[in-house]
Amino acid sequence: MQIAGKVFVVTGAGNGIGREVALALLAKSGRVAAVDLREEGLAETAGLAAAGDRLSTHAVDISDRAAVTKLLGAVQKAHGAVDGVVNVAGIIHQFKPISELTFDEIERVMNVNFWGTVNTVKTFLPALLERPAASVVNVSSMGALVPFPGQSAYGASKAAVKLFTEGLYAELRGTSVAVTVVFPGAVGTNITANSGVQMPGAAAGSAAMKMTTAVSAGAQIVEAIEKGSYKVRIGGDAKLLDRMSRLMPQRSTGIIADQMKKAMG
Repeated sequence: MQIAGKVFVVTGAGNGIGREVALALLAKSGRVAAVDLREEGLAETAGLAAAGDRLSTHAVDISDRAAVTKLLGAVQKAHGAVDGVVNVAGIIHQFKPISELTFDEIERVMNVNFWGTVNTVKTFLPALLERPAASVVNVSSMGALVPFPGQSAYGASKAAVKLFTEGLYAELRGTSVAVTVVFPGAVGTNITANSGVQMPGAAAGSAAMKMTTAVSAGAQIVEAIEKGSYKVRIGGDAKLLDRMSRLMPQRSTGIIADQMKKAMG
């Protein structure tokens, strides 16, 4: 799919991977409706982009279905059409086992990560199907491939995104809409702070971990839009876990559980 002149809705565009996707699309002469919960983050993205009317910003809670429904009209008013939706926005929860998580904590993660994705896809899909070429990109996680103890509810929300996206791909074969699911590994973003979460003993270990930069992750997602890719794994860790989960699912679960236990101290 050609980027130039096309209109893309990017959630989570106020920081991290979402911001880099928005900037990369604009750099290729695309138009972007940047969506984020925080207006200050969107203002920073707009300042970095300096893209004039090719960028519009929308402070929206994607877990609020009514607000997302209104977003469609706002994007069409700003840009005239919608050619793609890139669902990047996501949060994690406190590093706790399921037994210690509250129902509210689990629901919050599911509402943003899964229902936020559903809300945007369901809202924008009719408009996308009217376009000669369109794209839906949903960001899952390597945590959807292998369970990470302490982030089990997060992983479940991203596994739901995975299957939702794969089902969407199957249903939209033969249409003008390409569907892509993305599995980032460790990426250098500020997801912990943006989620209101403090990293426990793993913080020291994560600092030494080799991470993909947000710029690289954003570039890979935009490349996937151009190619119409079905599946994207970002980072050597995501690629390794993808293979491990298929070749030795039980063993890989044990390996990750042991590593997480050590990292969390």
